[in-house]
Amino acid sequence: MNDNFVLDEVDRAIVQQLRDNGRATNQQIAETLGLTAATVSSRIRRMEDANKLRVVAVSDFAAHGYNMLMQVAIEVDGRPATEVATELAELPEVFAAHLVTGRHDIDILIALHDSDELPDFLQHKLAPVRGIRTIVPSIVTDVLKYKFDVAPIEAREGE
Repeated sequence: MNDNFVLDEVDRAIVQQLRDNGRATNQQIAETLGLTAATVSSRIRRMEDANKLRVVAVSDFAAHGYNMLMQVAIEVDGRPATEVATELAELPEVFAAHLVTGRHDIDILIALHDSDELPDFLQHKLAPVRGIRTIVPSIVTDVLKYKFDVAPIEAREGE
């Protein structure tokens, strides 16, 4: 990895094209930006190698039948929070697990097909995890923002 890697305007333009259309081919990006497909390909590879870019697919929860999203704040007692969070992260319903500061130690985000799965998840999967003292579940009623480009490349340069 090159710690001295600096993005230029061409790199930023390529990233913007991928943000606008993650399925765009190198040829499509090249035509839009007046470059060659080989240039786009090598620039993307260079940014990936420098850990400045990662191209991922993000699926829609509802498209996969997950109609219930829930955030659960967890207090831990008698066991390191990192161990509890690691165990929770292994549950297939958990799509994000965070160690946090404040009143709670862990925050997890889960996806369920519907509310009928909630009692089983809470009682048979979450509650038996050793070290959990309290759980505070919050059901998501509406998703107002679901974006992954919250850390613009420009803001990270020079750090």
